[in-house]
Amino acid sequence: MQILEERIKKDGVVKEGGILKVDSFLNHQMDVDFFGELAKEFWRLYGACGVTKILTIEASGIGIACITAQLFHVPVIFAKKNKTKNIAGEVYKTKVESFTHGTVYDVVASKEFLRAEDRVLIIDDFLANGNALLGLLDLVRQAGAQLIGAGIVVEKAFQPGGNLVRGQGVRVEALARIRSMDEKNGLTFAP
Repeated sequence: MQILEERIKKDGVVKEGGILKVDSFLNHQMDVDFFGELAKEFWRLYGACGVTKILTIEASGIGIACITAQLFHVPVIFAKKNKTKNIAGEVYKTKVESFTHGTVYDVVASKEFLRAEDRVLIIDDFLANGNALLGLLDLVRQAGAQLIGAGIVVEKAFQPGGNLVRGQGVRVEALARIRSMDEKNGLTFAP
């Protein structure tokens, strides 16, 4: 998606260790108008698929998932990192290792909101090693729901996550795919 690639080039900062900081518009300070443009692309890709629920993981995916859900007219459920007292009842649970934080989380979603009759579209900000996405796929499978696919804002195509998940037969649509990046040479995009 051309406007996303241009925005990454303009406002993104490549850091050591394979980190792309896009926190000025995507995952800390959120440019909600820009999110609307990204959501339109997710709608173009998945709008005819009968999505009944959008699933993401806390915290960075929540903003884009909510804006996207407005176009689909469906609720968003976000998987929480750790069961809290305000989640009543039974939960689906899986483990997810965060690339950015280097931490393994127990991720939960309430069985009350993720059900077998749901047609689920996963939305997230980044796909790198695929751990978060694999965890969300596991929650969908535990629920017996139908997975429609995954909409990713930025995929680091030089890391294994995208190929790993696509290799499981999952439709993954990334709006920007980064072929390579390092702090010295910047980044290049994949088709």
